[in-house]
Amino acid sequence: MESYLNQNFHAVKSKHSSEEVLQKWRGLCHVVKNPKRRFRHTANLSKRNEAAAMRRTNQEKLRIAVLVSKAAFQFIQGAHTGDYKVPEEVKAAGFDICADEAGSLVEGHDLKKLKFHGGVEGLAEKLKTSITNGLSIDNEGLVRRQEVFGINKFAESPQRSFWVFVWEALHDMTLMILAFCAFVSLIVGIATEGWPKGAHDGLGIVASILLVVFVTATSDYKQSLQFRDLDKEKKKISIQVTRSGYRQKLSIYELLPGDIVHLAIGDQVPADGLFISGFAVSIDESSLTGESEPVMVSAENPWLMSGTKVQDGSCKMLVTTVGMRTQWGKLMATLSEGGDDETPLQVKLNGVATVIGKIGLFFAVVTFAVLVQKLFSRKILVGTQWSWAADDALELLEYFAIAVTIVVVAVPEGLPLAVTLSLAFAMQKMMNDKALVRHLAACETMGSATSICSDKTGTLTTNRMTVVKSCICMNVKEVSKQGKSDIPEKALKMLLQSIFTNTGGEVVKNKEGKQEILGTPTEAAILDFGLSLGGDFEAEREASQVLRVEPFNSSKKRMGVVLKLPGGGVRAHCKGASEIILAACDKVMNANGEVVSLEEGSLNHLKNTIDQFAGEALRTLCLAYIDLEGAVSAETPIPSSGYTCIGIVGIKDPVRPGVKESVALCRSAGVTVRMVTGDNINTAKAIAKECGILRDGGIAIEGPDFREKSLKELHDLVPKIQVMARSSPLDKHTLVKHLRTTFGEVVAVTGDGTNDAPALHEADIGLAMGIAGTEVAKESADVIILDDNFSTIVTVAKWGRSVYVNIQKFVQFQLTVNIVALMVNFTSACLTGSTPLTAVQLLWVNMIMDTLGALALATEPPNDALMKRAPVGRQGNFISNVMWRNILGQSLYQFVIIWLLQSKGKSFYGLYEYNSDLILNTLIFNSFVFCQLFNEVNSREMEKVNVLNGICSNHVFLSVLGATVVFQIIIIEFLGTFANTTPLTMMQWYYSILTGFLSMPIAVILKMIPV
Repeated sequence: MESYLNQNFHAVKSKHSSEEVLQKWRGLCHVVKNPKRRFRHTANLSKRNEAAAMRRTNQEKLRIAVLVSKAAFQFIQGAHTGDYKVPEEVKAAGFDICADEAGSLVEGHDLKKLKFHGGVEGLAEKLKTSITNGLSIDNEGLVRRQEVFGINKFAESPQRSFWVFVWEALHDMTLMILAFCAFVSLIVGIATEGWPKGAHDGLGIVASILLVVFVTATSDYKQSLQFRDLDKEKKKISIQVTRSGYRQKLSIYELLPGDIVHLAIGDQVPADGLFISGFAVSIDESSLTGESEPVMVSAENPWLMSGTKVQDGSCKMLVTTVGMRTQWGKLMATLSEGGDDETPLQVKLNGVATVIGKIGLFFAVVTFAVLVQKLFSRKILVGTQWSWAADDALELLEYFAIAVTIVVVAVPEGLPLAVTLSLAFAMQKMMNDKALVRHLAACETMGSATSICSDKTGTLTTNRMTVVKSCICMNVKEVSKQGKSDIPEKALKMLLQSIFTNTGGEVVKNKEGKQEILGTPTEAAILDFGLSLGGDFEAEREASQVLRVEPFNSSKKRMGVVLKLPGGGVRAHCKGASEIILAACDKVMNANGEVVSLEEGSLNHLKNTIDQFAGEALRTLCLAYIDLEGAVSAETPIPSSGYTCIGIVGIKDPVRPGVKESVALCRSAGVTVRMVTGDNINTAKAIAKECGILRDGGIAIEGPDFREKSLKELHDLVPKIQVMARSSPLDKHTLVKHLRTTFGEVVAVTGDGTNDAPALHEADIGLAMGIAGTEVAKESADVIILDDNFSTIVTVAKWGRSVYVNIQKFVQFQLTVNIVALMVNFTSACLTGSTPLTAVQLLWVNMIMDTLGALALATEPPNDALMKRAPVGRQGNFISNVMWRNILGQSLYQFVIIWLLQSKGKSFYGLYEYNSDLILNTLIFNSFVFCQLFNEVNSREMEKVNVLNGICSNHVFLSVLGATVVFQIIIIEFLGTFANTTPLTMMQWYYSILTGFLSMPIAVILKMIPV
């Protein structure tokens, strides 16, 4: 079976599967009882095609809009002022522009219309906002603005009611056929035997169908609610906004036209709007238009569209249009209906269900044929083959119902759905453990991970940074002992100018009037250092004019700013990775604050200082400046050499508690942890040793060295790499690609920056940081680590393994029931001309093994033992030899027991009454059900003897077991008329339960057989 599955159902990957591959496996699923339910959690390919067509339309629209706006630019002066009239209701609300007019500006890239409305400032006035202080609104103003312009939410498909799931469950083809059989049985039964006796068989089947439908619908409905809650979590995005003069974080759903939004690298543009001010803004519009070429946004091309990503630069934006009035809103409505890709495990289990379904269908047809042939033979023997009574018709109908029910039991429709149930349960629990799963497949893939490539900053460390050491003007000092007087006045002035102007952070006053530092932890640490030296952020910013900004990115490992000084000169400040910035310096500020040439002695002193700081596990940054001569404009690139070194700072970022233990746990689980960081190699090595990542025999390498290696050298080197320092995003991508393709590893990668997106995309599991991560990184990731903690990544791996093992347990349990139910009914039909299990009884067994079995086994929480076994990896067989041993062993035991009961049961139990056949069939049914219940307990562990460990803490499992026992008692003792059973004595109950219990010692013996 495994080779058939690998051949036909193995092409679907955990992500980025082609449409052709997704279409192929659907075409191979021939025996499907209920397509609506079976394929509910698979991608809707037609909706995806709709979304792709919409993207192409957007691309064409924007292309035309840009051409038109370029042509219109020449005729702007001729804009007609009478083109637009403000609607009365908008005027009454206090605004001078309506939502549709504001929306058409950005959607149409209409420069002529923008000029007519007075440019960005004029539009801000009409929206009753300030481009400096933002909206100034009370609750009443907020409601009024929402009524006129709408809210920033996208239309979602309404939550489907419970009755929709009931209706879908009724679409099961086999249940429909059984319902028809029940109807015919009712008609014929009442006509021949009268009411109520003639209605018992038909009503029994109807009641069983309704029970199956309602239990199935309840399970599916609860799953849908879980997925809906998780979807809401995925869409939670915060953004920096200025309102009432204060910078604050707001949810994108709270945005309104007139809001002033601050965008930086990696942010998603939260609504349609216009550029106010900023530097080097490059926008990736591929999510909206499919166009991969980034668009430069400036005062000349001010259009910012919802759903696009900031690839470079930073800016302020005026929101003009929100929600469903944006192109992104319309696209999202279609995209959300496209659904998630199906997971490899779902596809594989669809394959298993198809194979077994075909076998079941064959046995059902043969069983029906054998039963009909026996009936004919009986009638020929007594010479009544030409006379057919209503009883004969009912008997034929019963045979047909049994054949259909064999298909119901044989087609394990619940297998693929058990994956979804287990994943939904795991995702909900992982959410509580601070991990948000964005794609279903990531949950199961994480369980197979063999390698984790982790960032250092914020993942292995706390991301709470402080400057603890500095080397300013060649003097090394601890910051706690450093005062303003220790630094020469000229150097202090230059240092503060560098800190407060060359930064991506800000020092603002909050609502309480207190100073608050905004920005990344690194920026915040340096700004705090500047404030501790008596610096004034606002004064420094206002003293000079910014001509150009080059924001930090992980490729350049530096950031820079060009300033126009009050005295008329132009100066560039630069900061970044110490070795890189120091290599660009040829001068240095000495102990007196004078600029001198950087001699070899001074250079060695600074290099030794960097090594000393790094050896103490400090992050090091170098600050430098250069005075520029000649004509300098906003387009002039910042120089790459000729700088004067101001100083070096050492930033402490402590290792997170519990990381060392988590790394050790990964190692015991066969998962290799590698650190990939942009930091100095000595800092990286110090932290890696502290975490237990860098060990004897492991290699620490720098990105530039890694890039120089040949393919042959990489083949020998990559498995030994434990630390990669000063790495670029391309290095991370290359490492991941080699581990996946050359060494067949299943790789999980962490990332937080925009440039990490390719590596996150390439990896089997992309893990983005929830706190430090940009929206671009989160969008490319499969799992978001909400607390940025490495220990959470280990928890995700544990849950991933739990999902995989739980599904294996359920498959083992269900295939055992399938095989026994098939063989018992088939052999019994062939040899005796009747079947011991009726249609109603088989429907009950089907529910035990399908919905209830999935609930019990697919929702087992993880245990620590999971992290003590080797990972499955990429090539592991899903239905393992251990599983086949357990399935065949238990099936053989159950089959033998049922046959012994059929052949010797009457004499063993002393059944000689008129209804001995009914009692024996009830005993067979009861023993069969208890065999399944005890085998369900056996399935909790596939290899360990102790299957009861932790059972008391698993309330779902105990509830399912208890409910099944209670229902079984009710069916036997009180519903005999409908279920073809009769009440049993205490001794008969005892032996039925004992028969089931014996499967537990059988399981112990089976587990001792090596495979």
